[in-house]
Amino acid sequence: MRSRYRLAVYLTGATLARTGDELSGPALLLLGLSVDGSAATGSALLAGLTISAAAGGPLLGALLDRSPRPGRLLAWALLAYAGGLGAVLALVEVPAAITVAVAAGLLNPALAGGWTAQVPNVRGRTPLARASALDAMTFTAASLAGPGLAGFVAAYAGAPAAMAVAITLVTAAVPAAWSLPAVEAKPAKPIRRRLADGFSVLFRNRFLLRATATSTVSFAGIGIAVVCYPLLGAQRLGNPGFGALLLTVLAAASLAANAVLARKPPPPDRTVLATTVLLGASFLLAAAGHDTVTLLAAAVLAGFAEGPQLSSLFAIRHREAPAAVRAQVFTTAASVKITGLAAGAAAAGPLSTLSVTAALCAAAGCQLLAAATYVLVRTSGRTRTPSPARAA
Repeated sequence: MRSRYRLAVYLTGATLARTGDELSGPALLLLGLSVDGSAATGSALLAGLTISAAAGGPLLGALLDRSPRPGRLLAWALLAYAGGLGAVLALVEVPAAITVAVAAGLLNPALAGGWTAQVPNVRGRTPLARASALDAMTFTAASLAGPGLAGFVAAYAGAPAAMAVAITLVTAAVPAAWSLPAVEAKPAKPIRRRLADGFSVLFRNRFLLRATATSTVSFAGIGIAVVCYPLLGAQRLGNPGFGALLLTVLAAASLAANAVLARKPPPPDRTVLATTVLLGASFLLAAAGHDTVTLLAAAVLAGFAEGPQLSSLFAIRHREAPAAVRAQVFTTAASVKITGLAAGAAAAGPLSTLSVTAALCAAAGCQLLAAATYVLVRTSGRTRTPSPARAA
C-alpha cells in the first residue's frame, strides 16, 4: 500500500504541475493579445519563459542527482516558478515582464524532467514500463486540461484570470513534490564533474543523442504551431479562445493514441521518426484548412503523433540513462527540447503576422528537418553506445 500511495501522490502532483504549465502557455499568448492585440507580444512572453530552459535544466538535474531528498529541491523549484509566473502577471511593462519570464524559465525543466526522473524511486512494485507510461499520461492529461481551461477561463473571465489559475495549479503540486521519498546517498562529486558526466552520456550514447536532437527540432515546429492555434481560432473560427480549444482536441487524440499503444508499445526509436513525419502532415493540413472539420482533423492527426512521440522519448531515456545521472539526462533533454519550443514560438510571432498559413508551413518544414536529423544521426557512425560497465 505504501508504494501505491507514493506512486498515486507522484502522479497527482505531476498532473497538477504539468496542467498549470500547459495552461500557462496559451494564457500567456492570450494575455499578449489582450495587452496590445498583437501575436508578437504573446509569442515573446512564451519564448522568454521557455528559451532559458536549456541553461537551467542541466544544473537542476545535477542538483537533483546529488540530493538525498530530491523532492524538497523540486518543491522549492515549483514555488519559485509559480512566483515567476505571478510576477509576469503583475508587471505592466512588457519588456520587464519578458525579463522576469526568462528568469522563471530557468526552472521550467522541474515540471518535466525533474518529475519524470523520480519515477524509479516511487514506482514500488509497479513495473517501470507501466509506471513510465502512467507518467507520460500525466503530460497528456495536462495537455488535455490546460489549453481547455485557458480558453474557457479567458473567454469568460479574461486572460489574467487564466494565468492566475495556472499559478494556483503549480503551487498545489508543491506538497506532492515535498513528500517524495528520500534516495540513497550518492558519492560526493563536484557539480562541474556531475555536469560533465551527464553531458558525456547524452553525447556519447547515440540513442539518446538521436532522440534528443530529433525531438528538439520537432518541438521548434510545435512551438510555431502552438502560437498559430489561437490565431486560427480568431481568423478562421471567429474567436481566439476556440483556437485554444483546438489544442484540447489535440491532447484528447494524444491520450487516446497512448491508451491504445500502451497495451503493446511499438519500438520507441522507430516511433520517434514515424510520429515526427505525421506531425508534419498534420501542420500542412491545418495550413490548408479553412473550415471547422478540416482544422479538427488536423488537430486529431497531430495528437495521434505527439502522444506516442513523448512516450517513446521517455522509454528511450529510461532505457539508456545510467541511474547516477538519470535526473540530469531527463532535465537536460527536456530543457533542450523546451528551448526548441521557445525558438519556434519566437519565430512564430513575425511569421504569423505575415501569414498564418506560411507559419504552419514552416512548422511542417521543421518536422521534415527533424526526420532528416534522425536519419543523419543514425547513419553518421560518430557516436556509439557505451557498454553496461562503462555506463555504470
